[in-house]
Amino acid sequence: MAKKKTHGRTASGKPITDELVKELADKAEAGYDVDETLRRRGGRPPIGAAPASVESVRLDPELRQALAQRAERDHETPSSVIRKALRKYLQVG
Repeated sequence: MAKKKTHGRTASGKPITDELVKELADKAEAGYDVDETLRRRGGRPPIGAAPASVESVRLDPELRQALAQRAERDHETPSSVIRKALRKYLQVG
């Protein structure tokens, strides 16, 4: 049995085969429901009532390691640990 040729993988890890390309092209040519597409908004879930901003911060290796260890210990993301620390330090929320 010959192995199917693939053209990479989708974001979910599914192999992109010639059959998948044809299936997706057929769906695109048939047209999409615009309302359904707009309902399925992607992106990150909101973390507050208003859109969030992204702030860059430089961390030295020692601080970065401490952040990573705390996030792992608390089963949280580094971003979540930073937000909690800032809220506590600034006495907000």
